Amino acid sequence: QVQFKENGGALVQPGGSLRLSCVVSGTDITIYPMGWYRQTPGTQREYVAHITYGHMRSYIDSVKGRFTISRDNDKNAVYLDMDNLQPEDTAVYYCNSPTDVGVRWSTWGQGTRVTVSS
Repeated sequence: QVQFKENGGALVQPGGSLRLSCVVSGTDITIYPMGWYRQTPGTQREYVAHITYGHMRSYIDSVKGRFTISRDNDKNAVYLDMDNLQPEDTAVYYCNSPTDVGVRWSTWGQGTRVTVSS
């Protein structure tokens, strides 16, 4: 069973930075695209960014230039460096693997909470 362990969330002031990490167990992520998603109360989980096995990156417009996704296949991990955080980035962040029709694995981790507030 694939499991995700997200970490790194915290309370930060607007303009601050955080690094999120996600360690995956139960599968080798090397050949899969890996992504970050986020969810706020009362809304659906939304895609934020992903990185392919070839290290091609893609982001939603609202985080372009502020967030950077990376991966370390040796550690079976994916990261999200977040700079210039804004209140609208407040959410619980999760990782999974994107596909053309959704996500690869039906299970989700507990997520890591990011709160941006002064």
